[in-house]
Amino acid sequence: MAAPDSSRGHAARSPARPPAHPPAHHCSELLGTGPSTADLVPAFSLIGERLTRALAVGLARLSGGEAPLVRAAMPVAATLATVEAGIAGLAAHTLMGMGVSGLPLLAIFEAAPVFRLVDRAFGGPGEVPDPLPESFPLSAELLLAHIETCVAEALSFALDGQGGEEHRVRPLRRDVSLRQLDPFPAHADLLTLSLDIEEPGLSAWSLTLALPTTTLAAATTTPRHGPPRRRRFVHPGPAEEPFASMPLEVTAVLVDMRLGMARLSNLRPGEILPVAVARSVPLQIGGRTLASGTIGEIDDRVAVQVTHAF
Repeated sequence: MAAPDSSRGHAARSPARPPAHPPAHHCSELLGTGPSTADLVPAFSLIGERLTRALAVGLARLSGGEAPLVRAAMPVAATLATVEAGIAGLAAHTLMGMGVSGLPLLAIFEAAPVFRLVDRAFGGPGEVPDPLPESFPLSAELLLAHIETCVAEALSFALDGQGGEEHRVRPLRRDVSLRQLDPFPAHADLLTLSLDIEEPGLSAWSLTLALPTTTLAAATTTPRHGPPRRRRFVHPGPAEEPFASMPLEVTAVLVDMRLGMARLSNLRPGEILPVAVARSVPLQIGGRTLASGTIGEIDDRVAVQVTHAF
């Protein structure tokens, strides 16, 4: 008798399926997500501290006077719309680019401080026209170009500290209309930094920097490919910033004489004291002799020709 066919009366069985795998979860380090806006605030604050020192030196070199006091406020989160809403009236907006790829950042100069600086540059007390004009005159445009260069150099130092090309900042273009300038997408997350500049005996003025978080992240984070680049600190020399523009008072000692107390107490207006100018005139800073030279004349002015430097 033939064996019964066991396949009869049974449905065909489908091949077994492998068990489903749970969805993959990757950490932020693998995904390469950038730091959040809150994470970038402390980094931007540190950059702001370095920026105040570098900007003070640059502005002193620009004006030829004492270094002003520059203060940086805490960074504030913003968007292009909130930045535009905070500007009242005429202002100059300068788009700058960082590094070879030209990552964008924005510098904002309101009209009143600019006109005050222009008036002072021409010997005035720093008056502001009332009402403000609808555009900047050529004199203000030229001054803005100098201030932009000063801010860009200070930012390059603050972002890198060694003048590296990857963090070098350059002014690109300027416009009084923020919409026409169109520096970055309207929805981009920004961090703004306000800088207050105070000079002795003069009215304080301010400027604002706005950086997209993508630009700030590129300036403050280390690329994940390859080991982190070690920075070798190089002590700047006297011919380099921030020392190059530091004003120092140099004293040329033409006469060094001694008088007795009795003679000194009897001095009267009109009395003549015979003095002899030394052949070698010492040049001193803070009482310390750094060089010596001889007295001469150039362009109807008394001059010292340095003959020996220590």
